[in-house]
Amino acid sequence: MRSSAMACAAALILGVTAPVQAESARGWEADVMDVPEAHRSARGKGVKVAVLDTGVVDRHPALRGRVIQGPDLIGGGAKPGQSYWGGHGTAMAYNVLSVAPEARVLSVRALWENEDPARERQIEAIRKFYETGKADAQTMRAVTALPRAIRYAADQGADIVSMSIGSDEWEGLRDYEHDVAAAVNYALGKGVVLIAAAGNGGSTDRMDTDANNTVSYPAAYPGIIAVAAMSREGRRAQFSQVHAYNTVAAPGTEIYSADIKGGLRPVQGTSPACALTAGVVALMLSRNPDLSPGQVRQILTTTARKPPNGYTIFLGFGLVNAAAAVRAAGSMKGAEAAAAPYNGKDFFDGGPTDQPGTNPPIDGQYLFFGGIGLGVASLCWLVAFLLLRRPRRTRQS
Repeated sequence: MRSSAMACAAALILGVTAPVQAESARGWEADVMDVPEAHRSARGKGVKVAVLDTGVVDRHPALRGRVIQGPDLIGGGAKPGQSYWGGHGTAMAYNVLSVAPEARVLSVRALWENEDPARERQIEAIRKFYETGKADAQTMRAVTALPRAIRYAADQGADIVSMSIGSDEWEGLRDYEHDVAAAVNYALGKGVVLIAAAGNGGSTDRMDTDANNTVSYPAAYPGIIAVAAMSREGRRAQFSQVHAYNTVAAPGTEIYSADIKGGLRPVQGTSPACALTAGVVALMLSRNPDLSPGQVRQILTTTARKPPNGYTIFLGFGLVNAAAAVRAAGSMKGAEAAAAPYNGKDFFDGGPTDQPGTNPPIDGQYLFFGGIGLGVASLCWLVAFLLLRRPRRTRQS
């Protein structure tokens, strides 16, 4: 439970520049990921993307009518309508829909905003719980928020779970947590694709020992597609986590995202990289809804624009290529169904076909002589056993 609780408190890097109007903003991420070409055959129709975050303000003009409001599973702190409720989640929902405009977002609140005045108090209560084992109802609600959110999304028919959550800035988040892992397996078993931000604590200095490059959850759980952040220059963004669990990379700097005050603002982090990738997966699933989570991973990694040396711990298998991924999704056969009986031509011809499928009776003499042989063999084993058990005589001097 420790990491699932602290995951709700993980720091998530957002831009702090002033909002700009949507019509005046043109992001670079769509072009570099080849999204316009992907839109020729897929726009995300019929796909539900669960955004596990700080909540989504659906009154934003870019999101109106495109968001399903799920429950607030973490509680505490801010309320809808306050300035520190839903800022990060609203930005991430916009990033998903900017790539997959005909998809739907299911918002599930599972963490607090960094600016929430109650955040530090809640985190301190969680720390005391781990020290003493005692907690009130609100603290326990926070402790279990992430695994409950994953299971809720799976039960509500989400096709994708997008988690722009990183544990890299909180010491307690670096531990593997069984409750979250079990929820991940539960969702994967239902065919849900899970995507997570790689983390914003990356550094190339002393990579073997640098505390900033320790494992970040939930990205490191098996089965999750972990997304690193790439800069405009085509390199790893300097904050992006450096680790072997990185699956692919997506743009993560100067990404225009919805602001709860209206308009757009540029943000940075592996958070928008995760959300953009979730949008690409929504395009893939709208093109081929029968793809399994494993097939989605396979397509993303094989169609990505590879780094010069192939896979790296910086960018995984490379930059997500939306157009290539959608094309591959359309040509790939969906996950195999359950085995069906064979109704074709017989493999063995020429044998009898008019006899009932029963075994002939065993000849009585075989049973008789077989019984004698078994009895003799048993007697021999018994004699040998007794001889071996006889005590040896003591040699006298």
